[in-house]
Amino acid sequence: MGHLCRFWRAKMPSLDHSILERVESLGQAAPPRQKNAFTLIEVLIVVVIVAVLAGATIPKFLGVADDAKESSLNHNLHVLEAQIGLYRQHHAGYPTVQGDALPQLTSATNSAGKTGPSGADYPFGPYLLESPMNPYDGSTKVTPVQLSGKRPTAVVGKLGGWQYDKDTGAIWPNHAEYYK
Repeated sequence: MGHLCRFWRAKMPSLDHSILERVESLGQAAPPRQKNAFTLIEVLIVVVIVAVLAGATIPKFLGVADDAKESSLNHNLHVLEAQIGLYRQHHAGYPTVQGDALPQLTSATNSAGKTGPSGADYPFGPYLLESPMNPYDGSTKVTPVQLSGKRPTAVVGKLGGWQYDKDTGAIWPNHAEYYK
């Protein structure tokens, strides 16, 4: 287009040059615009990518808390069972529930299972520094089972924590989620 405008300028010097300048500008590329924002398409692509990633990862994390509770519960049960077994070897019997705890596991004991200060008179234990908690309810309370010698099938009382059988030394969680 530029060569036509030059031709007309040469042939008709009296012609209004503003018209020729406008015609000349039609053939030129528009100056590049500065990009200050994202386009709708770019935003939609990002939203779709985030949705796909969330859909793939969120289900994996939902079960993590339950898995951690179950793992902690199994660990705490193992620790309690091992220390109750060690107590039995030292005392030829199992610890008994006193109040809502098994103090013979967290205190020094004599051969009869009586608790007292560590020393020559109370040479056994403590078997645990503190009672492990049930991770489902955060309780360390111990409740006797309803039927000795049988595995519990439901929660006993409202203390949470653990169910303990003094005749067999068996211990179970005392929480409804365990019995589902």
